Amino acid sequence: MTAVPTLEIEDLRVEFVGRDRRLTAIDGVSLQIAAGEVLGLVGESGAGKSLTGTAITGLLEPPARITRGCIRLDGRRIDNLPDADLRHVRGREIGVVFQDPLTSLNPLYTIGRQLVETIRTHIDVSSAEARGRAVHLLGQVGLPEPGKRFDSFPHEFSGGMRQRVVIALALCANPRLVIADEPTTALDVSIQAQITGLLKRLCRERRSAVLLITHDMGVIAETADRVAVMYAGRIVEIGHVRDVVHSPMHPYTQGLIASIPRLERRTDRLLQIRGTMPPLGDLPVGCAFHPRCAQVIERCREQAPHLMRASGTTTAACWLYGPCHAEN
Repeated sequence: MTAVPTLEIEDLRVEFVGRDRRLTAIDGVSLQIAAGEVLGLVGESGAGKSLTGTAITGLLEPPARITRGCIRLDGRRIDNLPDADLRHVRGREIGVVFQDPLTSLNPLYTIGRQLVETIRTHIDVSSAEARGRAVHLLGQVGLPEPGKRFDSFPHEFSGGMRQRVVIALALCANPRLVIADEPTTALDVSIQAQITGLLKRLCRERRSAVLLITHDMGVIAETADRVAVMYAGRIVEIGHVRDVVHSPMHPYTQGLIASIPRLERRTDRLLQIRGTMPPLGDLPVGCAFHPRCAQVIERCREQAPHLMRASGTTTAACWLYGPCHAEN
C-alpha cells in the first residue's frame, strides 16, 4: 500500500484578482513530499516560489487568492479550513523558517520566552516542561550553553545563531511539514552549509517533510533529495536532485546549471540566460520560457507544455520530449 505523502499539492492556481483583470501567479502546480524528504523548489526571483509557500501556510494576502486546486497535509485538505483551524495547523503541524530571522523573533522578548510561549500554545505542557523542551531544542540546533542563552535577547546573537533559534521555533511543536523560505540568503557561505545541514539532519530525525525554497542551486544540490524547478508560476522540471543537477533536461534548468561557476573550468565570463522573467501581466503565449530559449520550436510559441517524462526520474514541461518531436 502506497504511503500518503505528508504534503500534496494538486493543480494549484493562485491569482491576483482585481476589478478589471486577473493575474495568474501560480498556474497548475502539483507537488508531493514524503515524510523525512527534502524537496527543493528553485528558480529566479519572481518565479512564484515564495508565493507557493505562502499559499501552503494560508498566509496569502488580498488580492492574492487560491482559485483552483487543493493542498493536503497527511491526506487532509487544509486550503479550505476556517482561519482559526488554519492557525492551529500552521503552528502545530507546519513550521516555517523565513529568510530574515529578525522578522521571526520579537526583539523585546528573550528567546527562551518566545520558545516557551510557542510550545505551550500548541502542546499541553507545564511551564517547567516547556522550558526543558526549549533548552533541549537550543542544544539540538547547536547553540553553545543553551541553558545560559535561554535568557538572551535576539540582538545578542549573530545572524547564524539567530537562524538556529528560528529553526528551533519552527520545530518546537514537532511539525509534520517544515517550509524553509530562503533560510540562508543573508548568511556567510560557511554558515549556510551549517544551517542547511542542521535543517536536513533535524527533519530526518523527526521524519518531517521539508520544502526548501531558494534561488541557489548549490544549496539545493547539497541539501535536497528531489528538486522542482519553477519558472513564471509553473513547474518546468522535477526529479531526483542528482539527475537534475548532472543531467538537466529543460532548457531553463540547463541555463541555471550552466551559470554556476566551476573550480575546474577557467573562464573569462560567466554564462547567463538571455532576457528576463516575463511580468505576470505580459506572459507570452505557449511556453513562457520560449522567448529566452535557444532550442525553441514552433509548437513552443503556440501551446504551453505539460510535464512529461524526459529521462530517468526526471519529468520536464518541454515539447522537446513530446511524442511528436521524438518521432521526428
